[in-house]
Amino acid sequence: MTTMTQHPVEVTGGVDTHNDTHTAAAVDSAGRMLGSAQFPATGAGYGALLVWLRSFGALVLVGIEGTGVYGAGLARYLREQGVVMVEIDRPDRKARRWQGKSDPVDAQAAARAALAQVRTGVPKHRDGRVEALRNLRVARRSAIAQRATAQCQVKALIVTAPEQVRVQLRGLSTRALVITCAALRPDRTRCDDPVTAVKIALRSLARRHQRLTEEIADLDELIAPLITQISPALAQTHGVGPDVAGQLLVTAGDNPERMRSEAAFAMLCGVAPLPASSGKTQRHRLNHGGDRDANCALWRIAITRMATDPRTRDYVQRRTKQGKDKKEIIRCLKRYIAREIHALLKPPTTQNDLAPAA
Repeated sequence: MTTMTQHPVEVTGGVDTHNDTHTAAAVDSAGRMLGSAQFPATGAGYGALLVWLRSFGALVLVGIEGTGVYGAGLARYLREQGVVMVEIDRPDRKARRWQGKSDPVDAQAAARAALAQVRTGVPKHRDGRVEALRNLRVARRSAIAQRATAQCQVKALIVTAPEQVRVQLRGLSTRALVITCAALRPDRTRCDDPVTAVKIALRSLARRHQRLTEEIADLDELIAPLITQISPALAQTHGVGPDVAGQLLVTAGDNPERMRSEAAFAMLCGVAPLPASSGKTQRHRLNHGGDRDANCALWRIAITRMATDPRTRDYVQRRTKQGKDKKEIIRCLKRYIAREIHALLKPPTTQNDLAPAA
């Protein structure tokens, strides 16, 4: 008599993440629902969620929505525990219209998407130097936006200010305007006077502008050396400054090997043309998706090289003679630049990898 050996059930998990709670669902290898439960978004909750998923059988994969936001802590914990994960894109809209919307439904959809390997990707690691760079860039971008707002408000106040203030400040450059407004000494006891009030407001905004400039400079002193440490080759590439390099590194993440090819990186940056063919018509259309900040970074490289790089200028002239307009040429350049940047972002090649190539 032959004894049948019973193998453990292979379990795939799906997690719908939120700020305070995470809802998990488990399915078997055939996609059948095994259960769903909700857990707090805390360290203890992460552990309980993993124990719950493993209670159904052998956990082979977990699909998580929002690994870069609400699911960042859970993804970090599961990675430390050696759990294989994929990031799930937003739920299919057609399925949502038929099934409705709830946390268990979304968690179940995430589990089945992970099982079928549709709309999935490898999540970024958030425990390295690129994550540190991202945090510094968040503060810098916020300071730049606030400084620009303060500068616009200064100029708007001058437009509507009394004539004696307009005469004093009109025509000054931005730097001179900020210095002059920050040095104003209005009488605070006469704040009910429009002239005095506008001078107080201008001084406050100008000093805010100066503080934010100092904050940006302080962050730049930290960001530039960090970029050089992470990728010296990228920092030295023509047309790539600290801001552009920082954005491209953040887009790739601490584990750039998650991008399987330069085509995947181009798609991530939104510079890979999408097929739009039908019947005898063969064409491609512009990609409006991807990381738009990375797309902007590639655009800045292309514009810089068009003005300063002889090879790029020759390319532009050649494509112009072929009938391409400037927009089309820039799109082509961004695709070529993405290929170059991907090679610079890849992890350093080991000696074992070099031996077969030699």
